[in-house]
Amino acid sequence: MRGLVQRVQRASVTVAGETVGEIDRGLCVLVGVTHADTPAHATKLAEKIWHLRVMDDDAGVMNRSVADTTREVLVVSQFTLYGDTSAGRRPSWIDAARPEHAEPLVQAVVDHLRHLGATVATGRFRTEMLVDIQNDGPVTVLLEL
Repeated sequence: MRGLVQRVQRASVTVAGETVGEIDRGLCVLVGVTHADTPAHATKLAEKIWHLRVMDDDAGVMNRSVADTTREVLVVSQFTLYGDTSAGRRPSWIDAARPEHAEPLVQAVVDHLRHLGATVATGRFRTEMLVDIQNDGPVTVLLEL
């Protein structure tokens, strides 16, 4: 399981002209799932997101987590995080889990973040999404389990 975490000033997801999820200052996390991922991986990823110290403290140093600050997280499923570009010019998606396997695991990440106390917005699975991210810093971290 992979999570591409971006610290944002704001972020939103639009589907067919409708905003389906948005946050102000917090974290936007693109979540990718592979075949071997389990609910335990989803819980571990949610914990890492929640406690990741990429938010500024009063001195402007990344010493705080989203749990310590805004508690806002936007989670967007992103199968392309498992694109393999090692051969040729077109990525292979063979390492990305099928939607039937991935969707409940992305939902498990969302559910666990909510359990921890996050205010979570989401994209919409199996749709073409327009993700608008105002990256703050820029701060971008790849979490991989």
